[in-house]
Amino acid sequence: MSARPQTARYPSRPAAPRAKRVAAPARGSTAARRRAIRRRRIAAILGSAILAGLVGVLLWPLFHHAVREITLPLRHEDIIRQQARQKDLDPAMLAAVIYAESHFRDGQVSSAGAQGLMQLTPDTAKDIARKSGGIDFAVQDLGTPQVNISYGAYYLRYLLDRYGGNETFALAAYNGGEGNVDRWINTARQRGQSLTVAAIPYAETRAYVQRVEHAQREYRHTYPVELGY
Repeated sequence: MSARPQTARYPSRPAAPRAKRVAAPARGSTAARRRAIRRRRIAAILGSAILAGLVGVLLWPLFHHAVREITLPLRHEDIIRQQARQKDLDPAMLAAVIYAESHFRDGQVSSAGAQGLMQLTPDTAKDIARKSGGIDFAVQDLGTPQVNISYGAYYLRYLLDRYGGNETFALAAYNGGEGNVDRWINTARQRGQSLTVAAIPYAETRAYVQRVEHAQREYRHTYPVELGY
């Protein structure tokens, strides 16, 4: 009887699979990918910058206009041009007085009763109406821009004529009254001096004249077309 082949008591452990050798990526291909990623990032940054620049260019006029409307507003420029031409006034000066008096807000009424864009008191307006022949004038008309600017321009022309074209004296009188300006001029003359803006005794009137003169330069520079220069 032939002998049986003996089998192993325990199955033999399967041979461990050989690890696959993965070839390391070539250095050249890694550097190329990095360069490509870098180029895409730079392109994205440049694209964003260009887009932001285009948006800025498109929106800047609107932003500039909004800022200008807040810091140096201008309304009723057609009336200002008309009245400046009729009364032989600098339109920028007329605009600057309106700015200093009411900041171009219609319907302004001060505690002293001055009304409208150029803040004219009823008594002053009635006197202007009498001198200018405005027989149909009513105090409520001061709320109308055309009437208010027309009367204010008339008063400025009167003051300029009264003080020999001296804008400083005219503006001081518009704010502080003719009687005060006459007294300041006489006092300065007695001292052998001339009345300058810095020599105006009333701080409020001094600041008013300085504000109008500064705004006059700004209006002339900022709104040359609108004011007819």
